[in-house]
Amino acid sequence: MRSVESFPISARVLHWLMAAMILAMLFIGVFMAAAVGPAYHTLVDLHRPLGIAILLLALVRLANRFLFRAPTLPDTLPPALKLAARASHVALYALMIAQPLVGWGMLSAGAYPVTMWGGASLPPILPHDTALFATLRHLHSWLAFSLFAVVLAHLGAALLHGLVLRDDVFPSMTARRGGKK
Repeated sequence: MRSVESFPISARVLHWLMAAMILAMLFIGVFMAAAVGPAYHTLVDLHRPLGIAILLLALVRLANRFLFRAPTLPDTLPPALKLAARASHVALYALMIAQPLVGWGMLSAGAYPVTMWGGASLPPILPHDTALFATLRHLHSWLAFSLFAVVLAHLGAALLHGLVLRDDVFPSMTARRGGKK
């Protein structure tokens, strides 16, 4: 087995921070859909700024990805799995950016403020339009289901690499163990 080539610390910190934020956001979204009264408003007050934080961190993470190359995948991995890995990462980045933008657009079209922590509100990015609001609300839900599915596939792949294949893929995102920078 070759020495482990790790992602840079910036990529690892962003990955695990965003993993926690996205999982929290998915659960908040599910509970928000079923909540009423004060519980609903508390969850909304968490959901909106957390979504914007995810958007900003996804953009930082994308820039980081362009600045630092990802470790190469093992030569033992079949080409179809390498393609699936690349495609799933593209889908993750696209969803991490699209989902909060669609949410922000949806709220803008519904004339709802995107209030951040501290009380500041973001400007609307779309004009008030109830039909557009309804369309974007539907899209926001479908993107959430898609993100959840891609996250589950990503988690499954991580477990496959870490527990079954026992190759260098999982350690490259968990800890630095010598190898190349």
